[in-house]
Amino acid sequence: MKNTVITGSSRGIGKAVAEEFAKNGYHVVINASKSADELEETRKEFVNKGYSCSAVLADVSDYGQCQRLFEAEPDVLINNAGISHIGLFTDMTPAEWKRLIDINLLSAFNCSHIALKSMIRNHRGRIINISSIWGERGASCEVVYSASKGGINSFTKALAKEVGLSGIRVNAISCGVIDTKMNACFNEEEKAALCDEISLARFGKAEEIAKLAYFLAEDSLSGYVNGQIITVDGGMY
Repeated sequence: MKNTVITGSSRGIGKAVAEEFAKNGYHVVINASKSADELEETRKEFVNKGYSCSAVLADVSDYGQCQRLFEAEPDVLINNAGISHIGLFTDMTPAEWKRLIDINLLSAFNCSHIALKSMIRNHRGRIINISSIWGERGASCEVVYSASKGGINSFTKALAKEVGLSGIRVNAISCGVIDTKMNACFNEEEKAALCDEISLARFGKAEEIAKLAYFLAEDSLSGYVNGQIITVDGGMY
């Protein structure tokens, strides 16, 4: 049975990705940093559906804690953990932007560094980073978030070049507006305004991101796709 590690997967996109892999026969390692109850609920839900699943509570911005996720050698790593922050850059504190960079970018460094040890030895593996359209275009009042996702995109492209000869593919999914709790900060009027900017006139679904992640993981489906930032935004840009 193949193994996949999905960070930040007790809910939202991460949970949807974990379920997509689990129902396709993978053992999934799900993760959260603080929400232990929610993580355990997700694990029980998956087990009750007959999926092979284990749950690890760990702060993936901490290298030492990340190692708990890799007791078994991973075939696929999904770097999904992330947080957002909306507000003026000039109102942010160094502590706030450090937390954002640590969770959104440093966590991907940590987990990839650990996962690559066995991937390089085995000459196979896939790393999929969950990014954002703001990493490509930038967003006012989300300056540090945009910078963190821009870093993910550059990390993806560079790492793909470095480890491709070892049989490892690295890609990223650049998400548009996806219907998750991360968008709970918007009221209905603001959500409607966002929909007006999207040619499909709706938010994306976490399950749609999950299916693309599975496609990118399977060599039989995407074996020649490497170093790509694939935008999924419903035609917003």
